[in-house]
Formats: sequence, structure tokens, C-alpha cells
Amino acid sequence: MEILLWSGVVVTLLGIGGLLLSAILVGRARKEFGDDDNAMRARIQKLLPMNMGGLFVAVFGLMMVMIGLALS
Repeated sequence: MEILLWSGVVVTLLGIGGLLLSAILVGRARKEFGDDDNAMRARIQKLLPMNMGGLFVAVFGLMMVMIGLALS
């Protein structure tokens, strides 16, 4: 079950990377659009699926880690 544990760690890190990338892109959008709320809202709506996907992948990886720990 060690392979499940380490693959879960890799999957978790990929999910966290997706969350960080999403946060960086939102920060860039904030600098780019400034006071334009409509453009900012449109950009955030486009980035929301990436944020939720990163969160899902990170949680799935953590579940893999927990199952690997429980079975070993």
C-alpha cells in the first residue's frame, strides 16, 4: 500500500499546485482590471472551475493518502 500512499502525495501536490495557480491568476486579474468589477467578475467566473478542480484533486489525493495509511 506504499504505492497508494506516495501516489496520493503526488496527486495532492498537483491539486495544491492548481489552487496556487488559480490564486496567482486571480491576483494578476486584480492588477490588470483594477476597478472594473464586471471584467473582474467575468475573469473569476472563468477561473472558478480550475479552482474547484484543484480543490477536488487535492482532496482526492488526501483520501488516497489516508487509505494508504489505514491499509499499511
